[in-house]
Amino acid sequence: MNILLEFFVVTFRVLWAFVLAAAKWLVRPKEKSVAGQVCLITGAGSGLGRLFALEFARRRALLVLWDINTQSNEETAGMVRHIYREMAEEVAAAAPGVAGDGEKDVPPHCNLQVYTYTCDVGKRENVYLTAERVRKEVGEVSVLVNNAGVVSGHHLLECPDELIERTMMVNCHAHFWTTKAFLPKMLEMNHGHIVTVASSLGLFSTAGVEDYCASKFGAVGFHESLSHELKAAEKDGIKTTLVCPYLVDTGMFRGCRIRKEIEPFLPPLKPEYCVKQAMRAILTDQPMICTPRLMYMVTFMKSILPFEAVVCMYRFLGADKCMYPFIAQRKQATNNNEAKNGI
Repeated sequence: MNILLEFFVVTFRVLWAFVLAAAKWLVRPKEKSVAGQVCLITGAGSGLGRLFALEFARRRALLVLWDINTQSNEETAGMVRHIYREMAEEVAAAAPGVAGDGEKDVPPHCNLQVYTYTCDVGKRENVYLTAERVRKEVGEVSVLVNNAGVVSGHHLLECPDELIERTMMVNCHAHFWTTKAFLPKMLEMNHGHIVTVASSLGLFSTAGVEDYCASKFGAVGFHESLSHELKAAEKDGIKTTLVCPYLVDTGMFRGCRIRKEIEPFLPPLKPEYCVKQAMRAILTDQPMICTPRLMYMVTFMKSILPFEAVVCMYRFLGADKCMYPFIAQRKQATNNNEAKNGI
């Protein structure tokens, strides 16, 4: 094709993409079904991971829960089983009849199960071994939610190297291992969905959490490159969604504060709200979701403003040192724990 003609075609497609994006703001796309599909969630024992598990359970997905904490992971599984039982009871109450051959109709809800695995996603071999168990005991994964995350809570020069490595392994490297474990079958079937739960700190940074920001920037870069690779391979049946929430009130960053005059307009997100927004994006195959929407503007401004202008904006918002109170609390808690244990 003549390059000039191709240029006009590309221009039209770009403009059409804007039209489609605008239309989705006006007309809510229909959500796809994940009923009966195997959904694996890392870090499912608490926080957003637990809430994702409950939302997928309400949509009749078959859950595979990974977490390093066995007890909390089992607690999440118990909540999921409770949802399954409630749905089965509702179906049984609505259709208590008996099939013509004398056997009761078994609603699909009753066949759903939840599987738990204790897995340290920061350890490559642990991920691969656990993934192999999942394939043998459950089946192939259709929806992969890379949610597990940690934060060290130390200034760079005070942070032990081991904690920096741990943050990078769990928040970034684990995405490589889980994706390499389950993507081959998705490619073979041209069907699946990979969700990366990153952070707004994977799009723009702040002071005092260098390791966390680096790990989330890495996760965002991995996700975007993977999305382009799937497009280049013309595997349009495999969808990807990048989730970048602002500060979520899960306790992970307890103590983090922006300017007090601004805070009422930009409070920490409720975990339930964050997950519901993310679920809507996942089920409508939205490539990326930032919550709240103001984060899109912040990311855009960071891209076009000079660095010193970004610094001025951060200082006005109180975002330049917003992590300092959180780091101070973590340091005090660590010192108190060491004193308590006689260290």
